[in-house]
Amino acid sequence: MTGGLDSRRAWLTVVGAFFSSGITLGTAYSFGAFFESMAEEFDAARGATAVIFGITTFSFFWLGIGTGRMVDRFGPRPVLALGAASLLVGLLATAEVQSLTAGYLTYGAGVGIAAACGYVPMVAVVGAWFERSRAVAVGVAVAGIGVGTLVLSPLAAALIDAHGWRDTYRIFAIGGAAVLLACVPLMDRPPVHAQATDRPYLDAFGSPVFRRLITSALCLALGLFVPFVFVGQYAKDRGVGAVQASILVGVLGGSSVLARVGFGSLVRRFGSFRLYRLCFVSHSLSFFVWLVAGSSFAALVVFVAVLGVGYGGFVALSPIVLSDLLGVVGLGKMLGVFYTGAGLGGLLGPPFAGWLIDQTDTYRWAIVFGGVSGAVGTLLLFWMPVDRSGRIERAATAVG
Repeated sequence: MTGGLDSRRAWLTVVGAFFSSGITLGTAYSFGAFFESMAEEFDAARGATAVIFGITTFSFFWLGIGTGRMVDRFGPRPVLALGAASLLVGLLATAEVQSLTAGYLTYGAGVGIAAACGYVPMVAVVGAWFERSRAVAVGVAVAGIGVGTLVLSPLAAALIDAHGWRDTYRIFAIGGAAVLLACVPLMDRPPVHAQATDRPYLDAFGSPVFRRLITSALCLALGLFVPFVFVGQYAKDRGVGAVQASILVGVLGGSSVLARVGFGSLVRRFGSFRLYRLCFVSHSLSFFVWLVAGSSFAALVVFVAVLGVGYGGFVALSPIVLSDLLGVVGLGKMLGVFYTGAGLGGLLGPPFAGWLIDQTDTYRWAIVFGGVSGAVGTLLLFWMPVDRSGRIERAATAVG
């Protein structure tokens, strides 16, 4: 390894994390484009079909604990190579499934493991490579998720129209795995002082502030992932074309890119936790826009754009808030622990919203559910210890 903190070598890891997070989560978040085709072929209800996305989200957040630990111990390259293999096998297997239940395993596990390898631990590596420019570097790295969503969701819809959903998965499998393998040499172990010791999970859970942060993330995620699955279907039910409807998820990803980079550059001026809390407010208010949007495509674009700002900021600022609270030693593992809250929300939220839609034959109560759960998560972030610079106060167990 050559180069130290904030060096040119450090910025190569940003490039690698940008593309690895973009491919893995961009693929996962494009599921809405496949939703209708798979539901129709397997004659499945909305709630049952949404379970695929729920399992995927749950898998990549919860498995982030293990992959974060693997990166801390073995370095990022073998972990990212594992992600490439998982994406390839998982999507190729999904293209062959003959039942929705089989898709739960092939897509949920395959894409889930790939995202667990390509997102959380790679972002943690980036965070450990920087000190002065950490917020900006992490913001650029996680902007890959937004770019991936912006590109892959409309691309999936167009390919499905032209070739069907099975061949589209085959194309995504080969192309996505190739990009991930190209990112492997860009990643490297962070400087020695930022590498993790075998830090106990109880170090984090010993902090009541950390426990509240996880609970807040759970509440946010219960509603956050509902639009990824259903906003396109909502638009198509109101006469919008399939490719145009898929653009909504792309706009969500695009606005999140601006938020990831923008919030990262504003951290020094306004403080990481103040901005983090603002993202939760943006998320909650966006669902009100969806509630009153009706058949207006323009209003739906406003909804996903506002939601994308909140979502993008949450993703960009989470590693910064965690490093402020707990330090950078073992950040990969601690970030994986933190994201278990979001993973549980992703597992439960979209299937429950699908069930509400099936039972009531309207999207209204699913939208209300998303807004209320986000509002609860927002309230949990108030009356927390924040220093004068707008950062969350460091826990007594913080290291690094």
